[in-house]
Order: sequence, then C-alpha cells, then structure tokens
Amino acid sequence: MTNFKELQQTDREIYDIIKNETRRQQEELELIPSENHTSQAVLEALGSILTDKYSEGYPKKRYYAGLRFYDEIETLAQKRAKELFKVPFVNVQPYSGSPANQAVYFATCKPKDVTMGLSLPHGGHLSHGWKVNFSARFYNPIQYGVNKKTNLIDYDKMEELAQKVKPKLICVGATAYPRFLDWERFYKIAKSVNAYLCADIAHIAGLIAADVHPSPVPFVHIVTTTTHKTLRGPRGAMIMVTKKGIEKDSDLPEKINRAVFPGLQGGPHQHQIAAIAVCLKEASTNEFKEYGKQVVKNCKVLASEFIKLGYDLITNGTDNHLILIDLTNKNISGKEAQDLLEKVGINVNKNAIPFDQNPPSNPSGIRLGTPAITTQGMREKEIKQIVKFIDNVLKNRNNNAIIESTKQEVKKMCLNFPLPGIK
Repeated sequence: MTNFKELQQTDREIYDIIKNETRRQQEELELIPSENHTSQAVLEALGSILTDKYSEGYPKKRYYAGLRFYDEIETLAQKRAKELFKVPFVNVQPYSGSPANQAVYFATCKPKDVTMGLSLPHGGHLSHGWKVNFSARFYNPIQYGVNKKTNLIDYDKMEELAQKVKPKLICVGATAYPRFLDWERFYKIAKSVNAYLCADIAHIAGLIAADVHPSPVPFVHIVTTTTHKTLRGPRGAMIMVTKKGIEKDSDLPEKINRAVFPGLQGGPHQHQIAAIAVCLKEASTNEFKEYGKQVVKNCKVLASEFIKLGYDLITNGTDNHLILIDLTNKNISGKEAQDLLEKVGINVNKNAIPFDQNPPSNPSGIRLGTPAITTQGMREKEIKQIVKFIDNVLKNRNNNAIIESTKQEVKKMCLNFPLPGIK
C-alpha cells in the first residue's frame, strides 16, 4: 500500500479503512466484469493537486482564470481518445457513464420522444430506458430483447419494433451480454427510421482499443463509454461523435458539448480527466493490446471449463470479457452463490438471466469475467483453478472445512499476483 503519511496523521480511521480495502483487494479474486485495477500512474494523476481548481467551460473557452495547464490536460485527453478510437470529436468531461448517456438524450431528444434500448433483464443498462431510470421518466422508451431460444439479440423483432414506433434515438450496448454486437445491422435499422444511433461501449471499450472486439465507430453516430472497466482507467466517461454522426447532424458535437455543460454539469473534474489521459496513453501500447487478447482468452477458458462441469451458460459461451451463468440446474440462486463465494474471497455478482422467473433481488444467475484478474497477470492455468474453486464451493456449500480451505487457497493464489497500484 502506498504510504499515506499525512492521511495517517490526519484521519487514522479513513487510513485504516483504505488499508483494509487494499488488503482485501490483494487477497481476493475480483471476477465482477465491470471492475478492474488501475496502474500506479493513473492513481497518482487521480490523487493530484488538479482536484483544487474549477474549470467550467472547455479549452480556450473557460469562465475562470488560471486554467492554461488544465486546457493542456483536457486537449491531450481529447487527442488521445480521438486517435485511439478513430473519431473526430470527443468530450471527456462526463462524470460517469450514466451522466454521459443522459447527455446524449439531452442533446438528441426532447421530453417524451420515443427511444429504444436493450431491456435490462436481457442484458441492457438502466440508462437505456429501464422503467425506474431518468431515461424512462423523461422519454418514451421502447425496449427490445433477446430470442428466448438462443438468448441472442432478436434483430428481426427489433427492426419490426423500430419500424412501428419510429424512435428518435436507439441505444446499443449491454452490461450482461457475452456476444459480439452486430453494429452494421443496428445501423441499417437506425437509418431506416432516421434515428440517432448511440453505442454504449462501457464494458468493451478496452477490448475495442486492443482490437479484439469489433468497433462500432464506422456504423454509429455517437459512442459513449466509461473509462474504467476494460479500459482500466479511473471512474469517468467520454462521449464521442463519429464521422457518420457529423454527416447526419453537423451540429451534433456542439449539441453534445452544450448538453454536458452547461446542460447537466458544472465544473469538470480535471484530476479525473488527467487520469483518463494517462489510461488512454496506456491503452495505445502494444502491451495493452496483449492484455486485451489475454482477457478474451481467459474468458473463453472460463466459459469452456464451466461448460465441462455441467453449468448452463447464457448463449453457451462468450466472445468478450464476461459470462453469464444460469444456476437453475445447480439448485442455488444467484444471490446465494454470490454470498457463498464472497466467503472464500471470490467476488462475482448476482445477475438476472433473460426471462428470469426470480426477482432481481434474488435472480437465477451470476455474472463473472476476467478483466481484473488478467490485469494481475493470471492466465489459463489460474482460470482453470478458479473454476475448480467455484465448483467445489457451490457443490459443498454446507461444508465449513472446504469453505475455509478454499479461502486459504484463494488467498495464496492472489498473493502471487500483486495489484499494479500497490507499491
């Protein structure tokens, strides 16, 4: 753990909590696919003096004095994102993924406009029109879903639905969908109804940067993403406008800028933007490309090993960094499995499966993935052992001796793979 000398003296309680969390992260397996470990360089930028200053506005168009170096930081972050994702416009100010998506709605739609997004129980995201979210309260969302037999997105039904409701905006992206998305098919559907098409690549941005996942950029108008998850940066977000987006609406970049500020946010978090710039530089390296390849390799092994042991995987495999397991045939719920595995230091998350008969608080599935453990350096050998850990615990859920011995084995494995942000 980095030596926080001043924090130790000023607030020992917070210091001790951070110390305990650092130890927990080092001694446990992080298999939640939306989580990752940042580099020491990202952490240093995030914890810098840049947090001290307000910088409302955009580079060269600020409302405060003393911001010349902040302009350099934000411009550099924009430049790196443009080069990495091959887009002509980027806004790096959104505080996180949901605010970024909110800005897209704000820029492209009016209240009560019809929108479309993948249903949350079918692997979508809250901010794509789910009923409890802002995207449903202020707009008129129509949800598309997956085929009941294949659990793959039903593009034909989606197209029929789009032709019927004529959405202003179509959101494409997922939080629990283990397969490639057909960007070209989505584009044809959006074009046929003259809708804006936004790809939310929060989960797969790092895989796209590493060239191991198809990019939506040639086919969509807008791209949103968080900057953590597979991109391995700080918690933040970006909104990108593509060449197709500018062709559809030449004012779209300015609409996005106005939606973020002053539409929805005040001063951007420049320490966060600096850390984003660092992670974008890291993501442009050959080392990161190898990381992305290994994430997918590890996840495919994860899937195949579970299938060998008789687990039901949604779509029967994966193309990306995550898998979704239906535990019905194992006679254990997702919540029970999550809580049991946490006892031995293996973190997964309970997750609904498509057409789940159980409530969201106690769904039938678990979601797990390989971004964080791959960052630590784990490879196929460790993945196979992790699957054995999980299977042994779930089979022997009432055997305290096995639970305790597995906990010790997990800890031993983790200590052989130090976290990158610990010195």
